[in-house]
Amino acid sequence: MSKTHFIQSPVDRYFNLVLPENYALIKGVKLTHSGFFKSSQKGERMKIKGEQYFKTEIPEFQWTGKTKLFKAKDAYVMGRGQLKVKLLGIIPIVNAKGPHVDQAELLRWLAESIWFPTNLLPSDHLHWSAVDAHTAKLTYSYNDMDIFYIVRFDEKGLITELETERYMAKGRMEKWIGQVSDYKEFDGMLIPYHIKALWRLEEGDFQYVDFYVDTLKYEYEK
Repeated sequence: MSKTHFIQSPVDRYFNLVLPENYALIKGVKLTHSGFFKSSQKGERMKIKGEQYFKTEIPEFQWTGKTKLFKAKDAYVMGRGQLKVKLLGIIPIVNAKGPHVDQAELLRWLAESIWFPTNLLPSDHLHWSAVDAHTAKLTYSYNDMDIFYIVRFDEKGLITELETERYMAKGRMEKWIGQVSDYKEFDGMLIPYHIKALWRLEEGDFQYVDFYVDTLKYEYEK
């Protein structure tokens, strides 16, 4: 597929920068990462290793993360989200599901599309609207759910931050921010290899994710 001109600035700058002149649409992704995770604001910062699979034809992902204390599985499959955590990989301590988890996991899939940027191209489900020269609103509709991000770009046109309102727990919506950096070329595209995620709370920011991409593998549409 050839590049087209995107009317909305700064979105046009972003796609012109991160996509090659001729590109294929990505339909599947396998990703591994390392980094750090915190389960609570006052908790220990733990090393973590993760493996994740994404689909783009419909929103789907499955993630498995391991620390010295727990094994977690996070997923959005067939329009439903679920988070399972087992202490020492054996004792179940979390099994979260329901509409609030569906919303959180669909938002995760959309934000992490920065790792496979053809998934952020405008479509029947996905729309961009410029706010100013360095900010745009990204909206996505699926399965009777509407979600959004306020997306911020640097002077070059690269995405640096995504902000939304997301369920932190059932009945509790908070401001969520993803910060991305360390862009590198992969398969002709520019991809951020470093991502941080935080909750902006009244008592202060709670950064719980600090991940570095280790490997990426794409499956393209034919």
